[in-house]
Amino acid sequence: MPSNESLLRKADLAITDLQSNGGELTPEQGNRFIRKLIEQPTLIRQARVVEMTAPQRKINKIGFGSRIMRKAVSGVALTESQRAKPSTEQIELNTKEQIAEVRLPYDVLEDNIERATTASNEASNTGPAGLRQTIIDLIAERAALDMEELGLLADTTYTNAADQDDEDYMSQLDGWLKRGSDDGNISDAAGATISKAVFKDGLKTMPTQYQRNKTRLTHFLSVNNETEYRDTLADRGTALGDQMTQGNSPLAAYGSPVGSVALMPEDQGIYTDPLNLIFGIQRAVSMEFDKDISARVYKIVLTARIDFQIEEPEAFVKYENIAAA
Repeated sequence: MPSNESLLRKADLAITDLQSNGGELTPEQGNRFIRKLIEQPTLIRQARVVEMTAPQRKINKIGFGSRIMRKAVSGVALTESQRAKPSTEQIELNTKEQIAEVRLPYDVLEDNIERATTASNEASNTGPAGLRQTIIDLIAERAALDMEELGLLADTTYTNAADQDDEDYMSQLDGWLKRGSDDGNISDAAGATISKAVFKDGLKTMPTQYQRNKTRLTHFLSVNNETEYRDTLADRGTALGDQMTQGNSPLAAYGSPVGSVALMPEDQGIYTDPLNLIFGIQRAVSMEFDKDISARVYKIVLTARIDFQIEEPEAFVKYENIAAA
């Protein structure tokens, strides 16, 4: 039968990790960890959320894609070929299950700079000052970013021989960029740096019927390319130029906002209505908690069942081959 010591070694975060990396409580040390900043998700906060009660959901679309009016001739009915009927389409959401697990030994929760009141069999380190709550908050932040990474960059043809977990995660489905490449409109910057000319081409690539409300459409770029565009405006000897360098004024190009996405590849971008991006959720993101009293380890498990789609691919423009910022 394994000893308590050997069971504790199986924990993912051991007390020795805290001792070697500055997390163990020592005299005259601050009582809070300084949290490492990570990128913040952008697109999933703006995407259209579709709640699902089954693993698969079909969204039906209907409309007239071409002219239905004809010249009338007195006393003559339209022929069968002249009569109009709406076209129908379906898009499918097929959820995939995601999971994350973190294990926290009792002694890690006891002997750290955010120590709470107890690590007995009662709930411990759960208050605002507890390490457990800090880690729960960090799990939520990281999971949101990881889901945006999947929604934006996933590709069923993706491979990574050096990291099987990475390949398995990123090849589960096709994300928005891949779907845009396959079914949307492509605006090729041909190696040009970000400028109004790039945005102009993106706008002209968008079918005109989807340009009726340009304020709802958004140009999504990498963080660096958003900065580069801001810099081009800052070169102007005008009040707008001053705002770009001295303030944080919203950006726009040809009537549509310009925004940055932390995980957007430097050479790519998106021009669409954010609500055209679908985030399907069958099982809402949930955290469950348990503990192994023999191993003296708390368990935190996060799960979700999700998928990503584009509602109207024709209303989606993908920028390609933008010069690196």
